[in-house]
Amino acid sequence: MPSTPGKGLEGVVAAETAISDIDGKEGRLSYVGYDIHDLAPNATFEEVIYLLHHLELPDETQLGEIREQLAREREPNDFVMRLMPHLADNCAPMSMLRTAVSASSARDPDGWDVSEEANYRKAIRLCAVFPTMVAYYDRLRNDQDLIAPDPSLSQAANFLWMLKGDKADEDEVHIFDVCLTLHADHTMNASTFAARVCAATLSDIHSAMTAAIAALKGPLHGGANEQVMKMIKEIKDLGGVSKARAYITKRLENKEKVMGFGHRVYKTEDPRATHLRKMAKELADKTGDGSNYEISQEIEKTVMDVKGIYPNVDFYAASVYGYLAIPTDLFTPVFACSRVAGWTAHVREQYADNRLIRPDHEYVGPEPRKWLSITDR
Repeated sequence: MPSTPGKGLEGVVAAETAISDIDGKEGRLSYVGYDIHDLAPNATFEEVIYLLHHLELPDETQLGEIREQLAREREPNDFVMRLMPHLADNCAPMSMLRTAVSASSARDPDGWDVSEEANYRKAIRLCAVFPTMVAYYDRLRNDQDLIAPDPSLSQAANFLWMLKGDKADEDEVHIFDVCLTLHADHTMNASTFAARVCAATLSDIHSAMTAAIAALKGPLHGGANEQVMKMIKEIKDLGGVSKARAYITKRLENKEKVMGFGHRVYKTEDPRATHLRKMAKELADKTGDGSNYEISQEIEKTVMDVKGIYPNVDFYAASVYGYLAIPTDLFTPVFACSRVAGWTAHVREQYADNRLIRPDHEYVGPEPRKWLSITDR
């Protein structure tokens, strides 16, 4: 009889990885040995993509090469482009992304080549095309003309340009770039685990990304940031920050979940939340509209006073994305536009030293029974 694991496999080591690490007690996150507090203000998202895949920071030549490759691969293939209007008319954002990514495998330039070199090209191609799919979807569903990718822009600047049709200023681009870095990887989270389980069967990288997107779609994973913004809007409708404490207290008394708080690993503040809180304040000051930030602050204080629980990455991400005028139902797809960097790195790591992931179980059903005919039951 195997020992009973923690519920939800808590505490079970599912894989070895060199990509990222978490110290939940100390509230630390690192990518390939680099602390997130060092990377967030200093690294570009392009550098982080390179780091996760090569396990080293790029030099100037290598950074130029990956920037060029990302810029070159941003346009979806013709098959996906024919699907996009139908997806915009019929699908919610994450369902669109799941379907479009799956469909993109049909016309991938590397076809069904599963060599290490082809999988790396596919990985970078997927990192490049995710933001375009999200931006095209949003413009199509709003009957707006599509804006082609600008190869002169970074991943962060290009997405904001394609989504809104205006070039974002340097402060906004930097803040969004930091957001992409903060969300790029987070060890063995649900979506990354789903991707690695899929890859462990030696299924293709597009299938692994489809599995990851399906897992991220859930409100207990990537969908939490959307729920945070809906909660902020509800408090606004009730009268604003003065109503926040009563609203949150009532939810807690009714045993309702307050999204954006608590984490399965961190026992102190999520280090990503530290940066997102700061950026939410910067954007509140910049826009002259402090309502989202002020409500968020009151929610955080109330949850800490009543339950002693810290905010996680989703909580202040909602305010930041809101200030950047990203539609609420795109928050989770935008999360995917970042996390695809980590997903693809983990899938390539799985391929490099593969073993089928097949957990054991503990049976808790009835003892052995004999078949009875229907007349004897």
